[in-house]
Amino acid sequence: MVNTRGLDGIFRPRSVAVVGASRREGSIGRQVVANLVAGGFSGPVYPVNPKAEVVLSIPAHASVKAIKGPVDLAVLVVPPDAVLRVAEECGRKGVKGLVVITAGFREIGGVGIEREERLQAIARKYRMRVVGPNCMGIVNTEPGFSCNASFSATPPPVGSVAMVSQSGALGEAILADAAQAGLGVAMFASVGNRADVTAADLVAYWGDDPQVKVVLLYLETVGEPQEFLQVAREVARKKPIIAVKSGRSDAGAAAASSHTGSIAGADVAADTLLQQCGVLRVDNFRDMFSLAQALLGQPVPRGEAMAVVTNAGGPGILATDAIDGLGMQMAALGAKTQKGLRKVLPVEASVHNPVDLIASADAERYRKALRVVGRDPAIDGLVVLFVSPIMIDAAAVAQAIVDETRGLDKPVLACVMGRQRNDEAQQILQSAGIPVFRYPEDAATTLRLMSRRSRWLARRPVKLPKLRVDRRAVQRLLAKYAAGGWVPGEVAEAVLHAYGIPFAPSRRVASAGDAVAAAHAVGFPVVLKAEAAGLLHKSEHRAVRTGLRDGDEVFAAANDLLGRLGARFGEVTLQVQAHAAGHRETLLGMTRDPRYGPLFAAGLGGVQVELMRDVAVRVGPLDGKDPEEMFAALKGRALLGSFRGAPAADVAAAHDALLRLQQLALDFPGIVEVEINPFILAKKGAASAAVDARLRVEAR
Repeated sequence: MVNTRGLDGIFRPRSVAVVGASRREGSIGRQVVANLVAGGFSGPVYPVNPKAEVVLSIPAHASVKAIKGPVDLAVLVVPPDAVLRVAEECGRKGVKGLVVITAGFREIGGVGIEREERLQAIARKYRMRVVGPNCMGIVNTEPGFSCNASFSATPPPVGSVAMVSQSGALGEAILADAAQAGLGVAMFASVGNRADVTAADLVAYWGDDPQVKVVLLYLETVGEPQEFLQVAREVARKKPIIAVKSGRSDAGAAAASSHTGSIAGADVAADTLLQQCGVLRVDNFRDMFSLAQALLGQPVPRGEAMAVVTNAGGPGILATDAIDGLGMQMAALGAKTQKGLRKVLPVEASVHNPVDLIASADAERYRKALRVVGRDPAIDGLVVLFVSPIMIDAAAVAQAIVDETRGLDKPVLACVMGRQRNDEAQQILQSAGIPVFRYPEDAATTLRLMSRRSRWLARRPVKLPKLRVDRRAVQRLLAKYAAGGWVPGEVAEAVLHAYGIPFAPSRRVASAGDAVAAAHAVGFPVVLKAEAAGLLHKSEHRAVRTGLRDGDEVFAAANDLLGRLGARFGEVTLQVQAHAAGHRETLLGMTRDPRYGPLFAAGLGGVQVELMRDVAVRVGPLDGKDPEEMFAALKGRALLGSFRGAPAADVAAAHDALLRLQQLALDFPGIVEVEINPFILAKKGAASAAVDARLRVEAR
């Protein structure tokens, strides 16, 4: 459960004790004391070291209880065996918060796990909040507190960004790189093992803090996914949240039993969760800092039509390729804009997008061109490129860019290349809130992420429709499977049918003769499928025969399947199914991740699903708009439309089936995996239907 109680005691303490403060040069205990003093902390700092009288000219104390005044925050830099004793002493002293820098807890397993659980119990007993253990500390640059309770070697500049790092070592690098990038920090926390304070707690805390304008996260895992989703979704409406999430691979997905389980790996789940709650995931810290600077100084674009103004053709082409390649568009400049540009540009210049001012462009030419281009209503964002030739005053060009784009209701990003007064030009632009990039591709990447935030802010949830389902029928059907595992195919179909998901008519038989009779009953042409325990992927074993048009074909196919597969799988039954009238195959699925809860998948189906991997995944619960967005996100979505004379598929039928699948998963938490593949879509007005399904339940 998200909990912001008591975090002021950590980030806004009136006094700080450093337990394990040291006189030794280069030690963590000494560095923490030095940072508190050098950072200008306004309250008393109490070094605690029973073997020292003074640390950095400050009188030391033998223990926390020996401190006469109150202590709000205690930073623990003691051996792991001493942490519990010191934490207990801090609790009795009335300390409000602990920052436990010491390692040797859950991360080492065994005794470390027990040690961390005991630390949590002590914190609960005394209502102390804990950051860590195994962390590098916290920072608050807010005037009046200026609390740098960390061992960072880089004091961060004051600013409006709050940062979380799960890694202490990377936390040091993050602060150093942020300072180098000129990104000011409001607060920072290295949360380590997250024994108490989590990333979700901090996002909620900073969401209501007026000095924090942007939240940055480095995550190795999303520890409390549903809690994080809830709080991040709320905070992201008020201020941007940007994340670097490590761990893109998931070897365990390769062993999954269904296509859905195989595709919906851990990183897919994390990625979609971050997208759903409005967190902007980036690949690296360079992109994180660039995006943060852009969002601090610029509005988000209203659409995805971008313009480029440049004085060099090559960089203009690179920017154009990057914008187009990232899914945005180059805006078509209006006739009025082109006419205005012709009046102020030489004949050699281009008045089309990208607008090429040619190499001789000086500040005045940039000024005139931007005055025209920036006000074109067809443009949602603007990238201004400047390659600095020796005869042009780069600083004057930068000032022209600032003057002519000030007040535009669209983002302006700059790319300054070359050396002639480059540093001065960059400073002018950045001081005006215009982010500066070294290469055009980086500017395009930032624009794409800003556009993603714009789309997310514009999205509003859609209420779920009321669905008629037969819950009691499913309870009866699943009551026999207390041992867990994959249920028989006919049971899976009956469960899904009870929740309103249609299936093509079929019958199950045990002999070739009965198969012929069943085929006549359901009507030719038919599909013949073998079913047996352990036979999950039928196509891999040639267990499906399609397009059977008479009794002789059915009889021959049935004998082949019973004989060939019976020798391998034992008892085999046959499903005789009417040929579905639809013409497009899709996949619908659900897998219940132990960390993220139910994950829902929708994509192009059939036997190629794992090869193509064209599947969209969402973390539940879905709202009424999610199914539509999931199918719209598919690379092959055009295949569901009309082409080559074939009518468009009734994708709305798949939307309805996916929401019904979600209702089933919510009503029956014991169902851990479901896959409908394929769900065959007919044309609008005809009957779409599932033709195969699998369902797995956990043991009770």
